[in-house]
Amino acid sequence: MEKVIIVEGLSDKKRVKNIISEPVEIICTNGTISLTRMDELIEELDGKDLYILVDADASGEKLRKQFKREFPLARHIFIDRTYKEVATAPYAHLASILLRANININSEFLKKG
Repeated sequence: MEKVIIVEGLSDKKRVKNIISEPVEIICTNGTISLTRMDELIEELDGKDLYILVDADASGEKLRKQFKREFPLARHIFIDRTYKEVATAPYAHLASILLRANININSEFLKKG
């Protein structure tokens, strides 16, 4: 099954893309998502293995709630609240949470800060 990770921003996408070692589509919401775009995603992501990885802040939680409603089977990946943003979370932290979600990662990132 094809894996898809939804993140908020382009910097999140770049950071996650560096860490993973398998073909995974990464979609950016740019912080918010319109009703039209959500409808497109519902159609586009049907039958795919969906992961939600958003910031540990108010806008990230709002987005997460939207995705929980529209994609009840999606797997939610949470960063530690102390890091707040995916883009600034240490590589080792992101690598370990992605690995726990059964996403293959480049093991070198488990050692990086």
